[in-house]
Amino acid sequence: MNALTSLLEKVENAKELDFGDIFNRSIELFKKVWLQGLVMLLLTMAMMIPFYIIMYLPLIAMGVFDPESLQQGGEPNLAILVPFYLLMIVFTFFAVIIGFALKSAFYRICKFKDFNEASKDDYFYFFKKPYLGKTIKLAAMTFGITLIAALLCVFPVIYVMVPVALMNVIYAFNPEISASDVVNIGFKLGNKKWLITFGLMLVSGFLAQMVGLIMCFVGVFVTAAFAYLPAYFIYKDVIGFDEQSIIDEIGTYIE
Repeated sequence: MNALTSLLEKVENAKELDFGDIFNRSIELFKKVWLQGLVMLLLTMAMMIPFYIIMYLPLIAMGVFDPESLQQGGEPNLAILVPFYLLMIVFTFFAVIIGFALKSAFYRICKFKDFNEASKDDYFYFFKKPYLGKTIKLAAMTFGITLIAALLCVFPVIYVMVPVALMNVIYAFNPEISASDVVNIGFKLGNKKWLITFGLMLVSGFLAQMVGLIMCFVGVFVTAAFAYLPAYFIYKDVIGFDEQSIIDEIGTYIE
């Protein structure tokens, strides 16, 4: 039985999940990984800043030194604004790559902390040579799925946010399977456990924001990672981990 068949079989035979149990375990795990979640968020922001500077600095400079260049005959100058918007899409894609890789690495760290395994907090695991190409492919796929859903209006976005969120954790613990298989399993698991996953994401995200605001604005950065933890436990309860985790093995992998 190959890896894909095994994973799909586990999803198909998934047991009923308990909302309260997953939520409580997420709180307990957050106590162990809040610092790693904060580091992940800060790294994401730090790696994105250069892209936003490159993207917005020329536009700001033109607005300051030659404001009329942004308009033509009283109308927006499309010769300048259209390339800017195209550039914004490109940089948004780079931001998706960064976020996808760091979030997947965070899930690996969560697993080590959950099982009390001694391991280095490797935030750049999925930027390494064996995985970078697949990380970019998956980022492109999730970016495309989300963009298409957004163009189709609100409800498709609400639907795809669940499988897209699960793709991160699936990839984190199954980096040897192909990018298309990760997407396939993400939608299978998302369809199977959509309601409870969406509910947990909604409640945990709301709680993270509220507690963060109570701790003042900076507190949001500390609590933000809590919203990611229910997806970890949904994966753990439905698919689980082998006795020897495949994420620690570097063997053959599929591009």
